[in-house]
Amino acid sequence: MDDTDKKVILEINELQTYFYSSEGVAKAVDGASFSLAAGKVLGVVGESGCGKSVTAQSVMRLVPSPPGKIVGGSILFDGMDLTKLSMAEMRHVRGNRISMIFQEPMSSLNPVFTIGNQLSEMFMLHRGMNKKDALDASVEMLDRVQIPAPRSRIFEYPHQLSGGMRQRVMIAMALSCEPEILIADEPTTALDVTVQAQIIDLIIQLKEDFGTAVEMITHDLGVIAETADSVVVMYAGRVVEQAETIELFENTLHPYTAGLLASTPVLGRRVPGRVDRLNEIKGMVPSLYALPQGCKFRERCPRALPICKEREPQLAEINDSHTVRCWLHIPH
Repeated sequence: MDDTDKKVILEINELQTYFYSSEGVAKAVDGASFSLAAGKVLGVVGESGCGKSVTAQSVMRLVPSPPGKIVGGSILFDGMDLTKLSMAEMRHVRGNRISMIFQEPMSSLNPVFTIGNQLSEMFMLHRGMNKKDALDASVEMLDRVQIPAPRSRIFEYPHQLSGGMRQRVMIAMALSCEPEILIADEPTTALDVTVQAQIIDLIIQLKEDFGTAVEMITHDLGVIAETADSVVVMYAGRVVEQAETIELFENTLHPYTAGLLASTPVLGRRVPGRVDRLNEIKGMVPSLYALPQGCKFRERCPRALPICKEREPQLAEINDSHTVRCWLHIPH
């Protein structure tokens, strides 16, 4: 095991991010804990509404306030607790040492500024370059992310580019300052399959080039199996299972994780002469305004026990690299 395997670059401890509204308090992230090692890829999976994106926004300190607020826990990066930094201090970290690729590149790019204007701003702000040098650096980054004719692209506007091109621009912006951490929040949303594969390959290649640690947020377990070194499974704002990728796929413990894996289509699974349906996890994610007592997955779980209704399990360590939040695997 080399040094990068040992060094934890980001550590989230008991993070709580709540949203306050007239309906009550939505506990979007409620006690989430996990870590990211330098130079590694961490996959974060779960259904919509499970807290993946809010966790990422909390790391970036981009939770809209009001109505959102980080009410507990810590986010440790290079000896700093990001939850304690002022917004001025956070601006030196965000985009410079920790960057994020958002789900929708069209809404993330400013439609009234050229690509070159938006990219060069990163170099001028965080690297102190003049405008000419910043534009040259922008052309170089566009070339790194495999955008053809980069010298002419810097004068175009977002609407003049395809979805895949815009996502490549977002990747160029995120990696322009060679950050130590890249958070990719479902970076292939709304892209066709061939472009999705190109974007994922590009992120992994640039991760190797820059030595950046990546937090990959996705619904696609196929992407996780191919790219991630370890996986965090989230449900209702909590981490329910965490393991190295091979361990998670070969020794799935939590019924929710098993349900996610079973609902993934597999080529060749169909039985000839029979109409097969995809497996599904019955029911819906509970309302974050009124989470049930006990295990939050209990009402959808095919293996629920009586104790699941009474008490919520804590994360339990099964082995050195595998933890799970489930009474099936905890003495009680």
